[in-house]
Amino acid sequence: MYMINEISKLTGVSIRMLHHYDKIGLLVPSKRTDSNYRMYSDEDVAKLYQILLFKELEFSLQEIKTILQDENFDREKALKEQRNLIIKKKNRLEKIIESIDDTINNFGGNVMNKKNFKAFDYEDIKKHEEKYKEETERKYGKTDAYKESKEKTSKYSKNDWENIMGEAESIYVELSKLMDKEPSDEQVQLLVEKWRNHITENFYNCTIEIFRGLALMYVADERFTKNIDKYGEGLAQFLSDAMNIYCDNYSI
Repeated sequence: MYMINEISKLTGVSIRMLHHYDKIGLLVPSKRTDSNYRMYSDEDVAKLYQILLFKELEFSLQEIKTILQDENFDREKALKEQRNLIIKKKNRLEKIIESIDDTINNFGGNVMNKKNFKAFDYEDIKKHEEKYKEETERKYGKTDAYKESKEKTSKYSKNDWENIMGEAESIYVELSKLMDKEPSDEQVQLLVEKWRNHITENFYNCTIEIFRGLALMYVADERFTKNIDKYGEGLAQFLSDAMNIYCDNYSI
């Protein structure tokens, strides 16, 4: 068994992040001491390794949790498929390094070299990643939240989607106007509750556990951060902080 500080040193994952993984049920330590210290088994370490691989392939924490909770999850097969994708990423980086070397060696010459720009092509890797994500979700996406979301969204018309996206945008805009206040401000917290209700009504039952996981994802996943920050620089962090306060208060 390993203590949390040993796991952090071994894996490079911060203690704060490990605490969060425990809180959202993504990686719960196998044992706790009488003093309530977290203790991790070899199986827990193997699971953390799998979590980091999924993150490298840009799965969200909620997606990873959904997949790992599925009793049919095939770890060995997943590792083989993940290995292939990461090798493709490695090959792409090597080509970029080669293009840099070519540019250095021909410095001052013609930079309009098709080979140099071809090295930045991410399309092939993206296709493989998307295919893998689709296949993985199809195989292991069987949790109640996943099924509920799929069932609800499959029935939406174009008009439904426009209304749902319009409401989401409205909440972001309203929040961006309150960024001069503290995340704990009553007005901010009312909008946070509105955001949680929006998710529950339109996608799946957004429990406090899931909502807290989303709060982390908004700042940990650059795709979400970039999308939210379109409505105001730093809005993703502001919303994440406000959501965490909301979750803390909800638990009191």
